[in-house]
Amino acid sequence: MMKPQKSLLIKIFVVQCLLVLCVAQDFDFFYFVQQWPASYCDTRRSCCYPTTGKPDEDFSIHGLWPNYENGKWPQNCDRESSLDESEISDLISTMEKNWPSLACPSSDGVRFWSHEWLKHGTCSALGERAYFQAALDFRKKSNLLENLKNAGINPRNGEHYTLESIKKAIEEGVGHSPYIECNVDTQGNHQIYQVYLCVDKTATDFIDCPVFPRGRGCGSKIEFPPFSSDHDEF
Repeated sequence: MMKPQKSLLIKIFVVQCLLVLCVAQDFDFFYFVQQWPASYCDTRRSCCYPTTGKPDEDFSIHGLWPNYENGKWPQNCDRESSLDESEISDLISTMEKNWPSLACPSSDGVRFWSHEWLKHGTCSALGERAYFQAALDFRKKSNLLENLKNAGINPRNGEHYTLESIKKAIEEGVGHSPYIECNVDTQGNHQIYQVYLCVDKTATDFIDCPVFPRGRGCGSKIEFPPFSSDHDEF
């Protein structure tokens, strides 16, 4: 016969597991966020290239974030979890290329991926490998740079674009309207920084955003700076 104390501990454990599972599944949609590397680097904060080398001139992944329709979001749903690199060993080279960290000091990206997994991935109801694979697939599917170029919006110094033209180019390519977050370069110019697209809660398809984030707005004229070979890092 099971001792009462042992039985109680098992019940507590089961309840804790169920709570983690419920929290992980209790969200409405994902924000899939990509950032433009030149706009990350040419602020007063500057940047540090990854130890694997300077990233390509293309949008890179910031994260795949579970969100609620009320504008809030779950986070850190399993504080006991940790990134298991063996789960994503076959994805590492692709992640180094498409999901690099530009934060200082320079790194190989593992700390960045670990942060994204612990804060957001543990709330996604996806396994670790499925979570990172989904983000990589959505980046490829969205093809942001190509969609912008097809509309005549190219990364070039001295060029300015309207917010509506940028949103229209992405919407025509992806099929859903994005949210554009801008930041400001060292000269005070507004520039494309991050692009938010929405994904259904099963991480299967892009959807119309139930709600847009409250991020930094964009001015009437927006720059799309090049990530040229002579771009300075910190």
